[in-house]
Amino acid sequence: MTERKPPGVTFESWVDRQIREAAERGAFDDLPGAGEPLAGEGQPYHETWWIRAKMEREGLSYLPPSLALRAELREALDTARLAPTEPLLRSRLAEANARIEAALRRPIEGPPLGLAPVDVETAAAEWRDARS
Repeated sequence: MTERKPPGVTFESWVDRQIREAAERGAFDDLPGAGEPLAGEGQPYHETWWIRAKMEREGLSYLPPSLALRAELREALDTARLAPTEPLLRSRLAEANARIEAALRRPIEGPPLGLAPVDVETAAAEWRDARS
């Protein structure tokens, strides 16, 4: 497709000829995604779809740091409550509390964190009650 359009030939017929010849050569065979539905079909159009797709592929978050940390901490606290042993529960809660205290000491960008350190003894007692 790097050759120039010859003079006197309409652009449409020149392009159609190039596509037909490429198809005959098999240039379009075995392309990635062949026979699969288009990604995002049936979803509403968003102007920054390509940025969102890139961030999803790269595993990046578009949340402000405080909201991302809040989500991580809530997940950490939930998994701590599902710990199979009390020492593991206590260590996970201690890690989560350390992160909460660090974020409270040195605020990060975004809305307020909205979390306070968890009382480990109360959580351990609740954990024991739930197990019995």
